Amino acid sequence: MDAKELSFNANEDKMMQRLSELNRKLRVIYEGGGKKRIEKEHEKGKLTARERIDYLLDSGADRIEIGAFAGDGMYPEHGGCPAGGVVVVMGYIKKKLCLVVANDATVKAGAWFPITGKKNLRAQEIAMENRIPIVYLVDSAGVYLPMQDEIFPDKEHFGRIFRNNAKMSSMGIPQYAAIMGSCVAGGAYLPIMSDEALIVDKTGSIFLAGSYLVKAAIGEDIDNRGCIYPLRNFRRHRLQSER
Repeated sequence: MDAKELSFNANEDKMMQRLSELNRKLRVIYEGGGKKRIEKEHEKGKLTARERIDYLLDSGADRIEIGAFAGDGMYPEHGGCPAGGVVVVMGYIKKKLCLVVANDATVKAGAWFPITGKKNLRAQEIAMENRIPIVYLVDSAGVYLPMQDEIFPDKEHFGRIFRNNAKMSSMGIPQYAAIMGSCVAGGAYLPIMSDEALIVDKTGSIFLAGSYLVKAAIGEDIDNRGCIYPLRNFRRHRLQSER
């Protein structure tokens, strides 16, 4: 065996080791906030973000996950943010190519970190660049409050998501939203700005301020059911205003 063959074999071994390391990392990332968090979701009768996507996309059809390593190694002082707290997959629904964006409720109850906003923006950009319908599976506690000062200030941050909602609407790119759990604060605007919005009975809830924020702001004790403004009412009022 000559020197070139030895060098090639050594490089191949290194590449295989790197791939093995990446696959080990991916297996951890796929667990989101961890097995205990996944079990808690199942106890509530809910699926995880990845399970929802698996059910939604055509079985056996091609698919690709985008940005699985987003958030890798970030925010260790806050417990980390696997996959940026949101799963983005391009795949087929009824043989139609779509982009699916699903909040991972096992990661800080699906709260938005700065990287979460950036990953969502990238998903919207891909949908706009390729004119692909986008499906939002919403299950989020809203902005991660300890870092809220890093989420809103820049033009490439959280607020641009709503601009993109409007831009996609003007471009005729379909946007669908399914509220499958909490849909709180700024994140509550996203499904309402979509073309179609669904809400899971007795599981989905949409409101601008949850019970803890109400308590902090005005000292009133309520449960989250008291914060909910029914989606069907909102859509009815909106339709009435357009007539």
